Amino acid sequence: MTSLGWLVEPAAFPWVALVVGLCIGSFLNVLIHRLPKMMERSWRAECAELTGTPVAQQDPYNLFVPRSRCPSCGTLINALQNIPVLSYAALRGKCANCKAPISLKYPAVELLAGIGAAYSAYRFGPSLAALGSAVFIWFTIALAFIDQETGFLPDDLTLPLVWLGLLFNAAGSFTSLQDALIGAVAGYLFLWGVNGLFKLLRGIDGMGHGDFKLTAAVGAFLGWKVLPFVILLSSVLGIIFGGLQMLAARRGWDSRFRFHFGPYLAAAGIVALLWGAMIRVYFPALAFYL
Repeated sequence: MTSLGWLVEPAAFPWVALVVGLCIGSFLNVLIHRLPKMMERSWRAECAELTGTPVAQQDPYNLFVPRSRCPSCGTLINALQNIPVLSYAALRGKCANCKAPISLKYPAVELLAGIGAAYSAYRFGPSLAALGSAVFIWFTIALAFIDQETGFLPDDLTLPLVWLGLLFNAAGSFTSLQDALIGAVAGYLFLWGVNGLFKLLRGIDGMGHGDFKLTAAVGAFLGWKVLPFVILLSSVLGIIFGGLQMLAARRGWDSRFRFHFGPYLAAAGIVALLWGAMIRVYFPALAFYL
């Protein structure tokens, strides 16, 4: 065993994955915040090009530039203030300079990414499947939060997730490559067909095309046999949270926490990925869907 062999020891591997996942979660916060703004910049530039409108010179803005700042006072966030979860706890959820509150979303994303990676390591052991599971969880966390905040599921995330699912299953990580290919196609076409029927009846789209691509990614990772369960569970979650949102709107409560269909698909995909086998054993009535 090499000097770093302890990293993949069964007892240590989940803890190593937890640390890596927390760091990835910190990056996901940047991605969730900046990718929609980058998309908007790109759309504006394309519109200006099509209309022949001059585009004003803008400072570089991507996932790495500029450095992160407090949105309230503009103070640069240094390395010690950017340690996943710990910095938030040490700062008591406030900016070190202006004491403005820091959204709980940031440590939540970091914890979800870290716990997801740690459980993947525990569930699958030191294997390609553990990496694939963590990657799937990281992508879907980012997609769920972006969709919740903007209503978009960016192609920059959904399409790579489809290809990654097929690549992981080329080695049989979760299902056969054949089932993964069918799952990707079936996942897209099913929601495309449902939306087409809705549009035929109502004259408007019932969901965004990003939902088709996210479902295709779930099918690419888990295969076509899991899709009925994922769609059923995501629909149930949608009914529950949609009903709560309608109740909040009727009573005049704060309804900023609007969920689009993407977060439901993401949650259902993660459940099927991590606990599908357990559900088949303890809930045999759902075996048909898994």
